[in-house]
This record gives sequence, C-alpha cells and structure tokens, in this order.
Amino acid sequence: MSHVLHRFVMIVGLALGWAVGLVNGAVAAPLATEAAMAERSLGRADAPVTMLDFSSLTCPHCADFHLNTLPQLKTKYIDTGKLRLVFRDFPLDRYALQAAMLARCADPGLYFGFVEVLFKTQSQWARASNPGKALAQIGALGGIPEADFDACMNNKELFDKLLAQRQEIQTKYDVQSTPTFVFNDGAEKIQGALPVEKFEEVIDRLLSSH
Repeated sequence: MSHVLHRFVMIVGLALGWAVGLVNGAVAAPLATEAAMAERSLGRADAPVTMLDFSSLTCPHCADFHLNTLPQLKTKYIDTGKLRLVFRDFPLDRYALQAAMLARCADPGLYFGFVEVLFKTQSQWARASNPGKALAQIGALGGIPEADFDACMNNKELFDKLLAQRQEIQTKYDVQSTPTFVFNDGAEKIQGALPVEKFEEVIDRLLSSH
C-alpha cells in the first residue's frame, strides 16, 4: 500500500510541478503559525462573488467537489474574475486536521497543489494502516522533509487555532456538515457536493444583483 501511494502521489506531484522545487533543492522551513493560518484563496480579491468553502480533507463529498465541480467553476468564474474562492478548513477527524496542518505548513504557493493531491489520494492515505506516515510521504514529495513535517505536526498553536477556527465557523455560519459553501457572507448557502448547475445558478443570481 505504501509503495502504491508513493508512486501515485509522485505522478500527481510531478504533474503539479513540485519536481522543480525538489530538483533545485528549494526546501523551505514550515511556516510560522500566523503565516500558516493566513487566508488561502483562488481568484481576484475584488471579484463580485466570494464563496467560502468549508471542507474536511477526509470527506469524500468534499473530494468530489474539488476534483469534479471546482475545475468547472474555476474556468467559468474564477479565471474570469467573477468569483473568489476562500478555503476554510473544517476538519471532521484527527487525520483531516493533520492533513490541514500539512497543507498550511507548506509554501503558500503550493497550498492548493497540496489540497488537490490530498483529495486525489484521499482514499489511499486516509485509509492507510498509518495515515500519519502516508501524510509524511506526501509532504516529502512536496518539499517538506521529515524533520519539518514532525515540527509541523507538533505545532500545538497551529493545532489549536485550526480547531478554534472550526468552532468559530460552526457558530457563525451554522456549518453542520461538509462541504458547505457560503456566498457573499451569508447571502446564499449550499450544503453538499451538489451538481455544478446548482452552483452556477447561485453565482449567476448574485452576479445579476451586483
């Protein structure tokens, strides 16, 4: 299982261009907590529609959205300046929290690459006999050596802040399950990995009223 996971993630990592950093030896130390917790988003800051994406990295429905629906929304709305997506971690279990920590400890420019790989390989690392070791392997392929991975996993401040953020999200936006999407600070809300047409309907409605 470990060998299969390693090979699969290497293929995906190469596709995302991680090999450039590894070949050049461009390995950065884990980010400080404040930088790790900084907002991670796709799209223009002044886009008329903002979609908050509350997802757990061990949630199959979240993976479905990110791998099948998001690419379509990215082409139609994000790349055209109409939509900004802000990713907010809502970990449902211990391993989702560890995966969130791993992605946030990486260079911000690799963040969504890590998220994509974690979702693409979710069924393998999350169900591995040792998910922590599988995450360390993914980290290594993304330029995070074992010592830095361990430092990231032992960052209690980051751990606590992610849990506190989850509680804040649950209270402020009444998020009870993942994925949940909140548009323009509560103007619209979608729960679940619904068909892309439902997202288009909501986004188009908000664009028409802007």
